[in-house]
Amino acid sequence: MRALSVLGSTGSIGTQTLDVVRAHPQRLRVAVLSAGRNLELVARQAAEFAPEAVALADPDLARELVPRLPAGTRLLAGPDGLSEAAAWPSADTTVIGISGVAALAPTLSAIRAGKRVAFAAKEPLVAAGDLLVDEARRRGVPLLPIDSEISALFQCLQGERVDEVRRLVLTASGGPFRTWAPEALAGVTPEAALSHPTWTMGAKITIDSATLMNKGLEVIEAWRLFGVPLESIDVVVHPQSVIHSAVEFRDGSVKAQLARPDMRLPIQYAVFFPERPANPFDRLDLVAASRLDFESPDPVRFPCLRLAYEAARCGGTMTAVLNAANEVAVAAFLRRGIGFTRIPALIEGAMANHTVVPNPDLATVLAADEDARQWVRGVAESEGSGVQ
Repeated sequence: MRALSVLGSTGSIGTQTLDVVRAHPQRLRVAVLSAGRNLELVARQAAEFAPEAVALADPDLARELVPRLPAGTRLLAGPDGLSEAAAWPSADTTVIGISGVAALAPTLSAIRAGKRVAFAAKEPLVAAGDLLVDEARRRGVPLLPIDSEISALFQCLQGERVDEVRRLVLTASGGPFRTWAPEALAGVTPEAALSHPTWTMGAKITIDSATLMNKGLEVIEAWRLFGVPLESIDVVVHPQSVIHSAVEFRDGSVKAQLARPDMRLPIQYAVFFPERPANPFDRLDLVAASRLDFESPDPVRFPCLRLAYEAARCGGTMTAVLNAANEVAVAAFLRRGIGFTRIPALIEGAMANHTVVPNPDLATVLAADEDARQWVRGVAESEGSGVQ
């Protein structure tokens, strides 16, 4: 029986993690749940799974939750409560389903507590990957990726030597605008950008898929997690989302991981690693899949991918700036404060405004993150609502 602390239990990753728990009631239990503001859903989850503790980011909402918790379930609140949930003593695996740089502190807490860390959020590794990877290595803590493409690379590299890798190939669906003319992208609405052709995900990651920033963040994530040179990581657009990523070795062999586009599969792989238990989820039918298409990403439609590579080459605090600027720009787009094409423009502006600090500590990373956020907010507000 493995005990999970599920951070972000009401989000896309969290709810699908609980589906995995339901599929393996004799093997998995929920020790802790955490949520942001979705009081109704976390209350229902607590009633179903009877966790030892529930953490809510909002202390005021936490007080409303008290009478709805099962007997014996402890309430945690605020940032300190989230970090406590991440390091919960009886949990052996912490699932990081929180999006954005907000996942950084609880990820670090889980590592320092010696937990197996199954992480979906790319942002902590992008913003402070060297710190997290070094800390995990020092403590012997496994970092187990949930994100489907990074999980695919992780699976393909099992039993292989990294020095025999020629390149890592991250696949991208291309999002909903893969075939749109670049000049048409200025009129993209949040509703159109949130209509992903193959995956069901949270709002932020869905917009990142539409801009291809999602793939840029994965490039940085793979670079830091697997220790492969940046120039040995490529991105290929694969609209069917059947091949989740591949590894090419120096002898010319290519290993790829294929599966249905179902996040429950990489979640299950991470929480049970290195086991592969059976499950009731739908299987991939290769005959029904029929065809697999591949193409190079269009740098005109997808400038965010170029910016991610540039940030990685700059190193130091620049990747934190890239991530922070993207988070704020995406949030502004979702509330219709800026147009779709302004997302990469604001990110590029924040990067140009930043002076890189090499080998930063955590405080320096967080300072760079906050400076970038303030810069993007200031520019977006000065442009006014609806500016393209």
